[in-house]
Amino acid sequence: MSKMWKFFVIILSLLTKERPAWATKPNIVIIISDDMGFDDVSFRGSNEFLTPNIDALAYNGVILNNLYTPAMCTPSRAALLTGKYPINTGMQHYVLVNDQPWSLPVNETTMAEIFQEHGYYTSLIGKWHLGMSRKVYTPTFRGFDYHYGYLGSYVDYYDHTLLQRNENYSRGHDFRLNLESIHDQTGVYVTDLLTEASVNLIKRHNYDAKPLFLMLSHLAPHSANEDVPLQAPDSEIEKFSYIKNPQRRIYAAMMSALDNSVGQVIGALADMEVLKNTIVLFLSDNGGPTRGLHSNTASNYPLRGQKNSPWEGGLRSSAAIWSTQLEKLGSIWQQTFYIADFLPTLASAVGIYLDIGSLKLDGLNLWSALKYGYERVEREILHNIDDIDNYVSFSKGKWKFINGTTQEGKYDDWLSERIDNSSWDPRSLNYEAIIKNTTVWQNLHNPNISPSMMNITKLRQAAAVKCFEKDPALLQKCEPLNGPCLFDLDNDPCEQNNLYDEQHKNSKIVLEMLERVDILRQQVHPMNNKPADRRCDPINYNNEWTWWEDIVENDATEVASFANNLKLLFVLSTLALLR
Repeated sequence: MSKMWKFFVIILSLLTKERPAWATKPNIVIIISDDMGFDDVSFRGSNEFLTPNIDALAYNGVILNNLYTPAMCTPSRAALLTGKYPINTGMQHYVLVNDQPWSLPVNETTMAEIFQEHGYYTSLIGKWHLGMSRKVYTPTFRGFDYHYGYLGSYVDYYDHTLLQRNENYSRGHDFRLNLESIHDQTGVYVTDLLTEASVNLIKRHNYDAKPLFLMLSHLAPHSANEDVPLQAPDSEIEKFSYIKNPQRRIYAAMMSALDNSVGQVIGALADMEVLKNTIVLFLSDNGGPTRGLHSNTASNYPLRGQKNSPWEGGLRSSAAIWSTQLEKLGSIWQQTFYIADFLPTLASAVGIYLDIGSLKLDGLNLWSALKYGYERVEREILHNIDDIDNYVSFSKGKWKFINGTTQEGKYDDWLSERIDNSSWDPRSLNYEAIIKNTTVWQNLHNPNISPSMMNITKLRQAAAVKCFEKDPALLQKCEPLNGPCLFDLDNDPCEQNNLYDEQHKNSKIVLEMLERVDILRQQVHPMNNKPADRRCDPINYNNEWTWWEDIVENDATEVASFANNLKLLFVLSTLALLR
């Protein structure tokens, strides 16, 4: 037999060897930033500091130009994992604070459970924030085969502790490998720690056995504890010495570490030769908090509002997706997309059939539209109905309706500006060369795509949001505490001109939106929020944040059992004496 013939026999045997049906399904890697400002990725046009790896992903993939999320961490993660509006899972009001005994309802099916049932190895690296007071609320009981990270809302970037001041609890450690509290990496910068864990997982995973589902849920650039809210390695901070505001300088360094993480993860996928069979998604869970509680100096320029508000600055996320299945790589997708759409959309992308009706999903399967670049679905989004803060935010197509607001309207204005060129990142002078020099560009770039279709400058200009350039005196400002507001987002993405006036308030579109909100209100799940439970104090559990309800109940059961045994012993002793 000739050597050539032997070669073909070997190839044929490899091709015909039986493999599990799921082995050829695409891997899925979702990278989530926490509290990142809309304008804090440089593909939106800012030159204050660059995010070359994220930008390279965006330009080689598809920029999701109109991705919407809930305005806070817990509701956003709940919507992503369940494919439902937070009002339909009871997650609509505020976030889950570490001392509160509630969770994403255990009867809700998560994205992780669905992909796990269809043969995926499911992993969460980083933040959970959907319940921890009972063990069954935690990731490995909610569909994840593997969890490495923290269970609560945030931690210190180095010692991995959370100090919750509102009830004067002790400082508690919160970092785990599955269910085991681990301290061996204390002192390591958490962005680097989560990145290293993700790279290691990518390199050790057996792709012939199961496809990989990885959710890398970063802490960055969320603030840490109040004593030292913004943290980054000195070596990163030094790169941004030109930024005058010292807090903003640290924030830039935090974003730089996050950007490096994206580069390393994509590099690891390329090294393992699985990148071409992987869907890579990058997004922020909500807008950034420029001011107030947990403020990190994030910029949502030029959008109105910030995190925990009904405005575009709280709801609109900078995001991009890459896959060889997408037929319009190097483009901007203008289709309105809601974070709950990712569950049915990604399931469809890998050939998982979901009965959206029986699952009662609010998310839409927009995979075909994304794959071929269609932008024709008029998507309605219920941003929220919050009966504690008393506000409604709802959009349909280009129209957005707001009635009421959060935090007494303190953060309802336009809170961010772009700095002048005297404080620009020096690398911005060679922006295109910087982007093309990244390993992300080199790994993702398809040379067969026409240069005219992948023009970095044009894509960057098109991804920048532009506000009205009209005399402010001619614009009707929205004051949501005094009355409803209506915006045409196609023409007014910065929510400058309130159209809810005598001409529009009885218009067909407004009446239809109000009717739809009333229908959605009738199906609202009661809020899951519960008051703080002081029994959670980490001082009671070796200074760990943990599933305190289980521990307290187990201790009570043991005490009751001991008391019952004592009673039985007393009865037996008395009977013995009577004999």
